[in-house]
Amino acid sequence: MNMKSKTVLAVDLGAESGRVMAVGFNGRSLHLQELHRFPNTTVTVNGALHWNFLRLWDDIQTGIAEGKALRPASIGVDTWGLDFGLLDRQGNLIGNPVHYRDGRTQGMMEVAFAKAPRADIFAQTGIQFMPINTLYQLLSLVESDSPQLRIAHTFLTAPDLLNYWLTGAKVCEFSNATTTQLFNPTTHAWAADLMTRLGIPGHIFPEIVPPGTRLGSYQGIPVMAPACHDTGSAVAAVPAQSRDFAYISSGTWSLVGLEVDEPIVTPEALAANVTNEGGVYGTYRLLKNVMGLWILQQCRASWAAAGQNYSYGELVELAAQAEPLTAVFNPNDPTFLPPGDHPQRIQDYCRQTGQPAPQTPGAVTRCVLESLALAYREVLEQVQKVSNQQVSILHIVGGGTQNQLLNQMTANATGLPVVAGPIEATVIGNALVQLISLGEIADLAQARQIVAEMDELKTYEPESGAGSPTAVWDEAFGRYQNL
Repeated sequence: MNMKSKTVLAVDLGAESGRVMAVGFNGRSLHLQELHRFPNTTVTVNGALHWNFLRLWDDIQTGIAEGKALRPASIGVDTWGLDFGLLDRQGNLIGNPVHYRDGRTQGMMEVAFAKAPRADIFAQTGIQFMPINTLYQLLSLVESDSPQLRIAHTFLTAPDLLNYWLTGAKVCEFSNATTTQLFNPTTHAWAADLMTRLGIPGHIFPEIVPPGTRLGSYQGIPVMAPACHDTGSAVAAVPAQSRDFAYISSGTWSLVGLEVDEPIVTPEALAANVTNEGGVYGTYRLLKNVMGLWILQQCRASWAAAGQNYSYGELVELAAQAEPLTAVFNPNDPTFLPPGDHPQRIQDYCRQTGQPAPQTPGAVTRCVLESLALAYREVLEQVQKVSNQQVSILHIVGGGTQNQLLNQMTANATGLPVVAGPIEATVIGNALVQLISLGEIADLAQARQIVAEMDELKTYEPESGAGSPTAVWDEAFGRYQNL
């Protein structure tokens, strides 16, 4: 292995913000340097919710320009999943990519099931059913006879669109392609039969390439495909030292699951509504999406609009002082998916389910965090049962690891030791795949060992004292399951 220091650039776009970071590797450890951070804002046009992709592209170029002095060995891009752009035959973007939270997918799952039964869709894709999936976004274009779809020549998911602008390569990276609910993990190709049944034009879907592929270059810098789906990159950075681990990639969404060698597309998996997303180096991520800290983000925005400006740290402090486990809710209830007044929605949900409604910001925040912890427990029980794979340790990675109260609640609710960190898991996983492709790191096992030796990791053991006895969480979990 080359022990000379190497630097790679990681472009990481999340639902709230994006950044370009330089990651240096000296043969033993990683050094992260933020080059450019920018908001990821939405734009509403004619009632439709869009991402501002041209602004993102401009910010990405700014960040890369900041990093050129470091003489980077490569660049890698990761983003959220599900959303996409369509190119015309000349390679021009047709319209601005629409946000997955836009209302165009309303009713599309039912339309899909009328053409292809739910079991058939799962058998061909192995993906969790959510109305925001790419499949239902495209189906909405089919049903509306969209002129954009009629003239489309190439489909590219969000990171693939950015890679195209960087390199000119019209390809889809594997980990992100699998999230669309249009990829067949059995045939390792696009789900052509399903597309035909739904009227989705199969000819627009390009070649699928694995993580680690060199796509081309941008201003003389090689561009690599990491796991272009941000969760795929985050899981690559899980500092696991054994196979019996589970993970939560914690941020706007919480992705809760296991790493497996093969997709699990069984009736039991269908019944549990789990998903099989592609990982790095022959792995799959058996997981389930939980609404995550999106709910707390929306609560904070609602309070700010009313003149109560709380930091996340202040909300966690208030939550720590609130009465524990007085009311719980299902974070994946559809009422919490769109933007809006989430404190009111939580209060309404609690009243409708015969529970006391939390009144103060501290009580609402505690209700959110405890409900998330219980949702994590439910998903972990489901994926262990579906996979027949036992878990002895839970790794939480991503920005949500900074919420120490939620970390402790998760340990208490699941009864598992929780290792939190790294915070910048997505950036680190993105960089690790680049470094493996460059020959600087041998394999995924060595990459994870490097992460395990980072100083920021913190362990939370399940509490058993009077403050949070197991029986109290078990009782709350029973209430949660009966909602």
